[in-house]
Amino acid sequence: MPTVEYLNYEVIDDQGWDIEDDDLFEKAQDLDLGESEHGSLEVAEGEYILESAEAQGYDWPFSCRAGACANCASIVVEGEVDMDMQQILSDEEIEDKGVRLTCVGTPETDEVKIVFNAKHLDFLQNRVI
Repeated sequence: MPTVEYLNYEVIDDQGWDIEDDDLFEKAQDLDLGESEHGSLEVAEGEYILESAEAQGYDWPFSCRAGACANCASIVVEGEVDMDMQQILSDEEIEDKGVRLTCVGTPETDEVKIVFNAKHLDFLQNRVI
């Protein structure tokens, strides 16, 4: 079962870190954050990351659940996440910036690291509902 380590974008913003930092997850671990901000989820085969987070009691942002807005956007820092039926992100955002939608995203590698709540990034603002 794939494991997704997650970090809330608001922590990065509050700490003044850069999303490009190589050691984001190590720095987050040093802060001793609560599980709603940083931790890991096991995601069942074929299950969306957002569904898995909700099943484990987390309240992650979303709106449409259909890949048509950026409310549930995350940045893949490590590993691969596949998406079905998304219609809002450009190829550049997916390939160069690592953006994936958690509502239609499933882990493709055993270990994935994502920054969730990335809807606050400037380039996604115009697609948040």
